[in-house]
Amino acid sequence: MKNLIRGVLAFIGAKKIGGGKCGCIGFFVVFIILYWLLGYVFEVF
Repeated sequence: MKNLIRGVLAFIGAKKIGGGKCGCIGFFVVFIILYWLLGYVFEVF
């Protein structure tokens, strides 16, 4: 369940941050970075 929430939050953040000028590649790069960073956040909780 944590991975699902983590993926949804990373998707929303990547859509807002990387979905503009960067296009598809920027979206995936931001998604991977956010997904990785959210892993550390969910370890705390």
